[in-house]
Amino acid sequence: MMDKVSLHGIDVYAHHGVHPAERELGQRFVIDVDLWTDCGPAATTDSLAQALDYTAVHRCITESTAGTTFQLIEALAGHLCRLLLDSFPVEKVKVTVQKPNPPIPNFLGRAAVSFVRDRSWLVGSPGEDS
Repeated sequence: MMDKVSLHGIDVYAHHGVHPAERELGQRFVIDVDLWTDCGPAATTDSLAQALDYTAVHRCITESTAGTTFQLIEALAGHLCRLLLDSFPVEKVKVTVQKPNPPIPNFLGRAAVSFVRDRSWLVGSPGEDS
């Protein structure tokens, strides 16, 4: 059985972007993740030891996002997918990386990319994020 654990609205200040000023000065990124796993044991035992510890997931995402530098939010999203699949007992992930204030003239919206990946994707090469 597959259940879903979600963390939406992870706010991280980091140094990603195509423009040198973005990488030098940094900016906010908002990350949403959905993680598919079996929550049955946690529901039955009411034990954190049997659950997907979403505090640990949050820490992993914030530390990795702040501690790396990519030009593209696509590269960051792919990196986070691989990290989550490698680090936690999940079968599938959806990672959305949002750039709330992209440097686009006359644009008040946000840019975003979403990746959905499962364990079968891990058999690809480390740089393969398609």
